Amino acid sequence: MVADVETVVVPRPHESLAARILRSLAKAPVQILLAVIGLLWLVPTIGLFITSIVPQSAISTAGWWRVFTHPSLATFSNYSALIHDAGLTSAMKTTAYIAVGNTALVVVAGALAGYAFAWLDFPGRDWLFIGVVGLLVVPLQMALIPMFRLYSTLGIGGTVLSVILFHAAFGLPFAIFLLRNFFVGIPKDILESARIDGASEMRIFLRLILPLGLPAIASLAIFQFLWTWNDLIVSLTFGTTPITVWIYGHFREFSQSIDVIAPASFLSLLIPLAVFFAFQRYFVQGLLAGSVK
Repeated sequence: MVADVETVVVPRPHESLAARILRSLAKAPVQILLAVIGLLWLVPTIGLFITSIVPQSAISTAGWWRVFTHPSLATFSNYSALIHDAGLTSAMKTTAYIAVGNTALVVVAGALAGYAFAWLDFPGRDWLFIGVVGLLVVPLQMALIPMFRLYSTLGIGGTVLSVILFHAAFGLPFAIFLLRNFFVGIPKDILESARIDGASEMRIFLRLILPLGLPAIASLAIFQFLWTWNDLIVSLTFGTTPITVWIYGHFREFSQSIDVIAPASFLSLLIPLAVFFAFQRYFVQGLLAGSVK
């Protein structure tokens, strides 16, 4: 009978107060620099929010920072008027349809294609993947006019569907590249065991690949959602009116309507920010997808 082996606990060496102070001082310059960069990065967002709660008359005579010396200037009447604007409500719905629709399409199609490129053998697989990687460098601006003409010929020009399909087409190469690199790092023994047990490829994909690939899938969804939520040029070219085009239209027609533009811009900022914080724990894991074998 083998005697139980006692676990040996190695005591952590005691660190003196001077050593802790020196370590903190060594990190202090980097921490201060990061704090300064973070504050500078937040200044435009803070300025946008304060501008959105200050009347237009006060903005035209002084800067938004005047609210710090005159807090009584702050009012949410701009948001109250904006929320009851039918144009903004319609623009927000259009933006949600485009962002959610194309994100779901890219995630589903990219996950299926990524699994195929990672674990299925078919003729020309490597050459096709090289072609997908090559599509990453194609700028979407060069396809705007040709695709607009194609969609107009097909009868879907100027619709939300045309914008969803366009964004999905240019989002898929990155989605396939990211998810394939993540899926290929999954241990092969897990998939082989499932195949020996009689699981089909679709069952393996749904029960194994998707749960294990959740960090990369969530990271991809964040990227795609943010890209399409903040899009202006595609929707402007295709004739749809999401929130970015709605704000642009007010800026072009009423350049002094800061009481409309500022709160609308801040509302447009809140939703993608909420999406990012909701999935932030997967973000770093998804960024490192496929980088370590």
